[in-house]
Amino acid sequence: MRILFFGDVVGRAGREAVLAHMPMLRETLDPDLTVVNGENAAGGYGVTVKIAEEFFEAGIDVVTLGNHTWDQKELVSTIEQQPRIVRPVNYPEGTPGRGFVLLQARGGRKVLVVNVLLRLFMEPMDDPFAAVDRVLKAHRLGPGGVDAVLVDMHGEATSEKMIMGHFCDGRASLVVGTHSHVPTADHMVLPKGTAYQSDAGMCGDYDSAIGMKKEVALAKMVRKLPTERLSPAEGEGTVCGCYVETDDRTGLAVRIEPLRIGGRLSRTLPERMQ
Repeated sequence: MRILFFGDVVGRAGREAVLAHMPMLRETLDPDLTVVNGENAAGGYGVTVKIAEEFFEAGIDVVTLGNHTWDQKELVSTIEQQPRIVRPVNYPEGTPGRGFVLLQARGGRKVLVVNVLLRLFMEPMDDPFAAVDRVLKAHRLGPGGVDAVLVDMHGEATSEKMIMGHFCDGRASLVVGTHSHVPTADHMVLPKGTAYQSDAGMCGDYDSAIGMKKEVALAKMVRKLPTERLSPAEGEGTVCGCYVETDDRTGLAVRIEPLRIGGRLSRTLPERMQ
């Protein structure tokens, strides 16, 4: 299988960049599964069902979330309407929405997408390792189980992300980080066959402070003055993410490559091998 993952979409610049590049990416990479983290897509704070449906119409299969899941209050009552919007699996029992989705990809293959919120330097949540473990045990990767497993781990600390990667090694096709909005250069296939990257980076304007207007952030951090609420930068967006190919017999990864298109960052476009 071919899997395409986009990091955190930040505001209009990020949304427009993803939507603008999707036709080319679908033609060039021909992904069987495409997932985007959309938790900053609505003005930098959360996502709406309407925005998620724009992604779905463009060919994206699943929208994952993170610590800004409930910033758009309407999502509390609307998330149940769209099962392909996935919030963190380790929210307390009874929280609206779903922490994972099992869907049918091209060719009838079964795919599992899990979203989890990590804990170091983040708001305290239920144990992310126990939550992910329960889902992976119930939906085993490989013959007789699911054909691919993607885990979006939304967290701050690279150490915790790396441990999650090793925790899932051999049980997932891809474990990829979001939240820091900066792409890391540690993409690799772990020893037991799971593709890993600490952070996919954001989809947004990089002439900014992690996607937000730099002028406001400068005043806030340098001068310690009260400021307006941070809002997304509005320049040309860069699309950041990763591309993974798996072995159809096992569901494990044979390759992972970074993806960066448009905007200010150096361009990296994977070539399809299969």
